[in-house]
Amino acid sequence: MKPAQIATLDRWIDDHHAQQIEFLREIVRVPSDTPPGDNAQAAEKAAQLLTALGYTVERHPVDAAFLHDYGMRSATNLVVRHHFGSGGPTIALNAHGDVVPPGEGWTRPPYEGVVENGRMYARGVAVSKSDIATFTFALEALRQAAAAGATLNGTIELHFTYDEEFGGLAGPGWLLERQLTKPDLAIGPGFSYSIVTAHNGCLQLEVTVHGKAAHGAMPETGHDALQAAVTLLNALYGQAAEYRKITSRVAGITHPTLNVGLISGGINTNVVPDKVVFKLDRRMIPEEKPAEVEAALRALIEGVAAPLAGIRVEIRRLLLSKALTPLPGHEKLVGVLQQHAKRILGEDIPAVGVPLYTDARLYGEAGCPIVLYGAGPRTIPESNAKRADENLLLEDLRKATHVVAGALADLLGTE
Repeated sequence: MKPAQIATLDRWIDDHHAQQIEFLREIVRVPSDTPPGDNAQAAEKAAQLLTALGYTVERHPVDAAFLHDYGMRSATNLVVRHHFGSGGPTIALNAHGDVVPPGEGWTRPPYEGVVENGRMYARGVAVSKSDIATFTFALEALRQAAAAGATLNGTIELHFTYDEEFGGLAGPGWLLERQLTKPDLAIGPGFSYSIVTAHNGCLQLEVTVHGKAAHGAMPETGHDALQAAVTLLNALYGQAAEYRKITSRVAGITHPTLNVGLISGGINTNVVPDKVVFKLDRRMIPEEKPAEVEAALRALIEGVAAPLAGIRVEIRRLLLSKALTPLPGHEKLVGVLQQHAKRILGEDIPAVGVPLYTDARLYGEAGCPIVLYGAGPRTIPESNAKRADENLLLEDLRKATHVVAGALADLLGTE
C-alpha cells in the first residue's frame, strides 16, 4: 500500500478509536462464562453490533445434542465474509467470546467495562474479547481504504466463536469440520508485543477412585477412596517434578507440566469416602506425542492403584488438544505483522511459542497456517487474564488494530 494510503488507514483507526472502545464495552457487558457455557446471547450481541456496522453476519448455532455431550448449553458461531476486488487469499481472523467465570477479588464490576486511567476492566477484555474489536475495526479500516481507492484483492473472514475455554471443538472445529470455511491463512487472538507461532498441547483426564464406604468409627471395614486418591496424587506430582527435566526447543516454551485442578468426593464427615473424583491437566510441549503421553499417564495411575486393596479407578479423557506447530506459509503472516509492529510500536517484536493451548491449533490441523497476534501487554500476568480485575490498556488496542490492518493490507496485494 502506498504511504499516503497507509496514512489514510492509520488516520481512520485513530479517528474511530472512541467508537471501537464503545464497541468493546458492549461486547464485555454480556456475560459468557464457560462453564456453564450458555453463550448464544453473547454471540447475538456481537452479531447485532456487526450488523449495525453494515456487515452480513452468518449465524451458525451448534446443535443441542453436540453441546449436551460437550458440556455446554448454547453456542453460536459468527462468520462475516468481506470480499475485496477479485482473486487473492482468504484470511480468517478468529477471536473467542467465551470467558472463564470471574471468580472473587474484583475491585470493579466484572461486566461493566469500567475505564480508568486508560484501561478497561472486565472479564474477557484481554482474553479475547478485545480482539473481536481489534479484528472488526481492522476490517473496517480496510473497507474505508478500499472505498478511498486502495487496491485490495482477497477475502477477510471474521470468525467469532464461543467455546475456546472448552477446547474449540464447538467453535473453529465446528466450522472447519463442516467446511463452512476454508481460509488460506489465519490470525488468532494474541498480545501486541510478540507473535505466537507455536503453543503447547493439553491433555485433561478425569480420574474416579472407587472404594467402599464405612462408618467413621470402624474405618477398617471400608476402603478409603480419599486415602487412595492421595497415593495417586503423590505419584502424579512426583511425575510432574520429573517433567522439569524435559526441555522444549521452541523459544518461549520450557517443559511439560501437570496440575490437578479439581477434587470432589466423600459422603459425610463421619463416613469413609466411597468415591473421589479429580481432574488433571497435562500440558504437552510440541515435541511430545499426545498418544504416548496419554498412555504413560494411564499406565502410571493404573499401576499405582493396582496394589491398593478394594480400590478401583476409572479414567476418562476430557480433552486432547494437540500442540500448534508452524506450517509453511506462516512466515508471510509473521513478516507483515513484524513490519507493521515496528512501524507502530517502534520496536522489533519476536515470534515465539507459549506454554498455553488455544483453539488456533484447529486451524493448523486443517492445514491453515495461523499465528496469534492482537491487543494486550507483553505478558499475560500484566493483564490479569483469568484473574480478578482483568484489564486492557486501550492504547494497546489502538496500536494492535493499526498493526493488523496494515498487515492485512499487504497480504491482500495492495498497491
